[in-house]
Amino acid sequence: MKYFCLLILAFCSLKLKAQDNYEIQVYGSETVETGRTMVELHSNYTVSGSKAVTNGELPTNHVEHETIEITHGWTTWFETGFYFFNSIGDGGRTAYVGSHIRPRVAVPESWNWPIGVSVSTEFGFQKAAFSANTSTLEIRPIVDKKWNKWYISINPTLEKSFKGPDQNRGFTFSPNVKSSYDVTKVVALGLEYYGSTGPFFHYDPIKQQDHQLFVATDLNINPKWEFNGGIGYSFTSNSDRAIVKIIVGRRF
Repeated sequence: MKYFCLLILAFCSLKLKAQDNYEIQVYGSETVETGRTMVELHSNYTVSGSKAVTNGELPTNHVEHETIEITHGWTTWFETGFYFFNSIGDGGRTAYVGSHIRPRVAVPESWNWPIGVSVSTEFGFQKAAFSANTSTLEIRPIVDKKWNKWYISINPTLEKSFKGPDQNRGFTFSPNVKSSYDVTKVVALGLEYYGSTGPFFHYDPIKQQDHQLFVATDLNINPKWEFNGGIGYSFTSNSDRAIVKIIVGRRF
C-alpha cells in the first residue's frame, strides 16, 4: 500500500488534462483466452459534470454513457476489442457517439516473467458534439502483478489526436493505476487513479489538469463473469466532478 500511495502522489504532481468517461477501466495484462469472446457493458453516470456547451461539446451533467465492448481472443497472446460508445441524456444528448478498435498483444505465460506485460493500441472516431478530438490513437502499455491478496496494475498510456483542437500537440501522457486487496475469495476492494497530461515538457496549466480517484470493487463470483463498480471524484474543476461506474462482462 505504501508503494501505491507513492505512485499516486507522483502522478498527481503532473499537470493533467481531462479524459473521456465512456470507458473507465485500468487494464490487466491478461488477454481473452483463445477462441473465447468477452462481451462487456460499461455504464457510467455523471452525477456532477459540466452544465453548458463548451467549444461545441455538449454538457455532461446527469448524462449516462453506455459502452459496449466486444473482445475476441485469437491466440494465447493476441486479442482484438471493439467499442461502441453511446450517450443517454436530455437536450439532444442521446446518441451513438463513435467506435474504436483495439488490438492487444501480451507476453506469453510460457516465458515465465515475474510480472504481467501487454500492450494495446486503440484507434477510432467520435462525434464532435461529444468529443472535440474526433479521431484519436491510444497506446497503452500494461504492467501488473499479484502478491497473495494484493494486486497492482499500471497503465502509462500515450494518447494522440489526429483531428481536433489537440491534433498538433503531439502525444500526451495519461497514467492509470489500480491497487486492490482480496477481502474474500469473491470481493476485492481498491483504488483506481485516472489522469491525462498535456504534451511532454509542455504541460497544461494547473486549472486544466484532471485527477480522478475511484473507490472500486471487483466481484469474482464466476469465472465466466466479471464485475467492477466504483464511485469517482475529480480534484480539478476542468473535468466531471463525480461519476458512478459499473462494468459487467460475460465470457462466451
